[in-house]
Amino acid sequence: MHPNPIYHTADAAKNLAFARARAFGTLCVAAPEGPLVSHVPFLLSDDGAAAELHLVRSNPIARALAKPLQATLAVSGPDSYISPDWYNLENQVPTWNYVAVHLKGQLTLQPQETMRDLLDRHSAEYEGRLPKAPWKVDKVAPEALDKLLRMIVPCRLMIGRVDGTWKFSQNKPDASRLSAADQAAQAGFGAEVAQLARMMRDA
Repeated sequence: MHPNPIYHTADAAKNLAFARARAFGTLCVAAPEGPLVSHVPFLLSDDGAAAELHLVRSNPIARALAKPLQATLAVSGPDSYISPDWYNLENQVPTWNYVAVHLKGQLTLQPQETMRDLLDRHSAEYEGRLPKAPWKVDKVAPEALDKLLRMIVPCRLMIGRVDGTWKFSQNKPDASRLSAADQAAQAGFGAEVAQLARMMRDA
């Protein structure tokens, strides 16, 4: 998280809404051998108190969860390099604008018998975002599904702290921020940077 408070004005509701929409993050825990990191899809509860996810059983984080662990789930949004030329100001330096939300709390294993329900809810959420008839877990043959379910474990992150960095050049004059947004959008970096430019204009 960037330390400048000007980038931390989003409230918990906005940060959680962003995390819920992205639904994918980087799970980080500390271990004696060093940090353990996994990239995971997740479901955020309606009240924002918990994130539900699963890990392959052989994942080092899953193996470390013999007892609950403190963890951070980092959820990244659009990002882009920002050239100092785009501000139309003197004595500027390059920077990088981005959105990132951190969900921090206690990570625990959940009963294995809840894995099927979690898988059903995951697929229903993501399939529901697609313009087609939803795929359902029932399409998998029972013996294949049983094998799959034995390979993954359900986990829950009870969220105790939410923090977000929304870095959109708010430390610059409005005209310079808007100029940088326009230049970023025209740089041809793709749809993600176009989204970032819109967010910079709204900051």
